[in-house]
Amino acid sequence: MKQFVKLAALAVLAAGSHAARSAETLEGRWDAQLVRGEQVIPFRLDIAGSGATLKGTLYDGFRPYEKTSSASFDNGQLVLNLEHYLTTITARLDGGKLVGDVVAQNRESRSEYGFVATRYKAPPASAVKAPSIAGAWEIPLQTPTTKGEHAFRFVVEQKGAEVAASILRVDGDTGAYSGTFKDGKWVLSHFDGSRPGVIEVTPARDGTLEILQATGRARAANAESRGGGYSDAVPDGRYAGKLVAYRPEVARAKGFPEPANFLAHTTARDPNERFAFNFPDVNGKLVSSEDPQFKGKVVIAVVTGTWCPNCHDEAQYLVELDKKYRDQGLAIVALNFEEPEQQASLKRVRAFVKQYGVTYPYLIAGAPAEMWEKVPQLVNLNTWPATVFVGRDGTVRAVHSGFASPASGQFHADLRKEFTQRIETLLAEKATAAVASNTP
Repeated sequence: MKQFVKLAALAVLAAGSHAARSAETLEGRWDAQLVRGEQVIPFRLDIAGSGATLKGTLYDGFRPYEKTSSASFDNGQLVLNLEHYLTTITARLDGGKLVGDVVAQNRESRSEYGFVATRYKAPPASAVKAPSIAGAWEIPLQTPTTKGEHAFRFVVEQKGAEVAASILRVDGDTGAYSGTFKDGKWVLSHFDGSRPGVIEVTPARDGTLEILQATGRARAANAESRGGGYSDAVPDGRYAGKLVAYRPEVARAKGFPEPANFLAHTTARDPNERFAFNFPDVNGKLVSSEDPQFKGKVVIAVVTGTWCPNCHDEAQYLVELDKKYRDQGLAIVALNFEEPEQQASLKRVRAFVKQYGVTYPYLIAGAPAEMWEKVPQLVNLNTWPATVFVGRDGTVRAVHSGFASPASGQFHADLRKEFTQRIETLLAEKATAAVASNTP
């Protein structure tokens, strides 16, 4: 009997210990790091709720941006899923720290990092005054990119010694790297479930900014940007280890080339050709540009892929546009290109659609390498995303390359203005006789 009582007491003690660990709150802000070899990428992680309401939030510069699709904390183990990126953070609570790993499935590659997070502690106030670098800059490239770019934009948002900065290219931005001024420079980092990275920004005496960027991912990223197939003989200026940024007026005075024009990079091969598509949706049902839901409508057709971070940025904005203009005659459709290994389950696609509340048709057009074959109406199509504006007559009126996210500051604001003005102008047009004659 005594032995039974002793065992029962131990069982109660063990159950209580398990309950205490499960009930321990993780709520609050954490200073997190991705670690791989000597590379350390700091980022902010906020955790809120518990049990079924547990959620993690990742930041894009100063802004909360991506939330977990699911999360759990049980018996001291934390799991944070961002299924729309195929990214999972797994960690155990160990002495007040979270220690574990991060696994992310990128396009045709898998990335693994160590993970460490400690409770946030506000840094002591610094007596050093940070120089002002806020606003727009331009980065001339010594070597053009494989997309034909000769310059990038560099966009900086500043709050005292803290900075959030993004490199904006023709295909979109890097997301907002963030950090605090220390020892004469900013070491800025970024991770929002995808595109992890670190850059170092140092103000120079001549008024320029020196930007050092890690080049370890250049080989894989270059292959990705060119649709696969990397050659060391083909340099790409986007992966230079050192970049120099100038104020735009200084860049013009020095005769440096301007960054690419988002509306001139990709064009229609024939302005009189009707933009056509016919692909299955996520349930296998064929959806065509000839269907009633598109005929006589203003159509935004976006060439996209859920492996593409800038496509995640754009989808959230397209959802806004869909809600605002659908009843006025706008039809949005995604022409989505996924890796062959993703096409069987469409796991990331389904999570993407659910996470962002996408209600417009999401079509599975093929693999990324098939983009040029499946969308032959466009010339110099090489950005993810590419947004095609189609008039009521079915012809291409404009193609906007890439997507400048909120990390791009004024350029994002300009994009929103451009998109809405173009949509409203096209909606104001009446369906032409040509449309009527082509309607079965």
